[in-house]
Amino acid sequence: MIMTVKSLAIVGTGIMGMGIAQIAAQAGIQVMLFDAKSGAAEQGRQSLQAMLEKLAAKGKFTEEQLQATLANLIVIEDIAKVAKVDIVIEAIIENLEIKQQLFKQLESIVPAETILATNTSSLAVTAIASDCEHPERVAGFHFFNPVPLMKIVEVIPGLSTDHRVVETLTDLAKRMGHLGVVAKDTPGFIVNHGGRAYGTEALKILGEGVASFEDIDRILRDGAGFRMGPFELLDLTGIDVSHPVMESIYNQYYFEPRYRPHPLTRQMLEGNKLGRKVGEGFYKYKDGQKSTTGLSQRSVPNVVITSVWIGADLATDKKQLIDHLNANGITIDDNDQPNSDSLILLAIYGEDTTNAAIRYQVNPKQAVAIDMLTDLSKHRTLMPSIVTEDNFVAQAYALFGRNNKFGKNSDQNSNVAVVATLIAESTGFVAQRVVAMVINLGCDIAMQGIATPKDINNAVKLGLGYPYGPISWGDELGAERILLILQRIYGLTGDPRYRPSPWLQRRAKLGISLFTQQSNYQR
Repeated sequence: MIMTVKSLAIVGTGIMGMGIAQIAAQAGIQVMLFDAKSGAAEQGRQSLQAMLEKLAAKGKFTEEQLQATLANLIVIEDIAKVAKVDIVIEAIIENLEIKQQLFKQLESIVPAETILATNTSSLAVTAIASDCEHPERVAGFHFFNPVPLMKIVEVIPGLSTDHRVVETLTDLAKRMGHLGVVAKDTPGFIVNHGGRAYGTEALKILGEGVASFEDIDRILRDGAGFRMGPFELLDLTGIDVSHPVMESIYNQYYFEPRYRPHPLTRQMLEGNKLGRKVGEGFYKYKDGQKSTTGLSQRSVPNVVITSVWIGADLATDKKQLIDHLNANGITIDDNDQPNSDSLILLAIYGEDTTNAAIRYQVNPKQAVAIDMLTDLSKHRTLMPSIVTEDNFVAQAYALFGRNNKFGKNSDQNSNVAVVATLIAESTGFVAQRVVAMVINLGCDIAMQGIATPKDINNAVKLGLGYPYGPISWGDELGAERILLILQRIYGLTGDPRYRPSPWLQRRAKLGISLFTQQSNYQR
């Protein structure tokens, strides 16, 4: 049976602990606040009260609701007073030995039916419970900061955790206005595991000299729809936080290539280039504001475009480009082989322009590739080959560098904003590489049975703020297209980090949704 939680205790009243306390108290649950540091729990309560009073003054909730919430927050200075609560949630330092000591202490205080939950983000729940007399009542209950706004919590059973504990915590999460997703006790659980692809692939792209960190951020933010570029995010989180997590998950998975960190963030960590908190990371900051170099901003050249020959991997992409060229009054070269003065435009996936030109049997000196995976009404990424002549690069940039819209929104007269980025040759475009890796990793997490495809999708979308969860994103873009990107990159580079997940391969080849699971009868 699911326990109806009426009271709980928070041990550790820092930012995470008080965030959990807030949503619990607002849900009508009595919350005891304890911190080993004298006065810290009272200070945490006072800070929370001040914040809640400001929100009430802005009309976020009534005075009656405010007072009811505050009445549910009880500061205690003696940990023994947690003896009668239904659940104790630990939110202390990420140190295995200290957490184990705390749980042993709690077992000497609370009865056997009390649930002991840890808010750990990186330690194994099984390891934390290993010294407990009753490991069956221990589970992970991992929230994200800021807790009231991040409406997701991971519920992690250890190897010995009773299923009723998992059900109780999942129900409690719902009462507190959050979605509880159940995850296996594996490194990174769902969200921190699923987030490995975004930053690590962006760092690899930067390390290859494909584009500047500003251009990579712009492509992924404006073109792919991420809220923040990966380097903006690393600066915000802090290299001192992000790099150790990268190394930890890489090491815990015994050097799985998908999670391989990059030497640059280790160097930045050692050089104290940690991000916003110190005024410099990838970007420099003054008075909290990010400064940019502006080096990637280009003026749109005034050149004559004689004609354009199109080679496209997908018929839908070719039609979209033809419509755009027709709307802009550009002559289309529809010969089997392009004329010697035609711009060769290649809409390709998982490939560099040189290899694509060879595959299409066209002159790479005339060729510029375009990424059709991104939203072309907001951003366009162009990739010349290493031998493309400047005249053809200028033509491609003139054609796509203006703030003209595709389709019904086409604006022929606008020349205000540059919405195209030129990148160096790369095996797969910036967005193709990053988005395909995000989706592939989500599929691999599903294949490992760490969580259901639905929970993986919801957890990554809510926990990381991606425009889609990785599973639904694969369905949206087409599993076959994502598989093509990965197969080509893997084939051209031989790097096992790009090997397609069997989960993705099977569903792409069958033409079915990436959410599709094996039936229970067959498992």
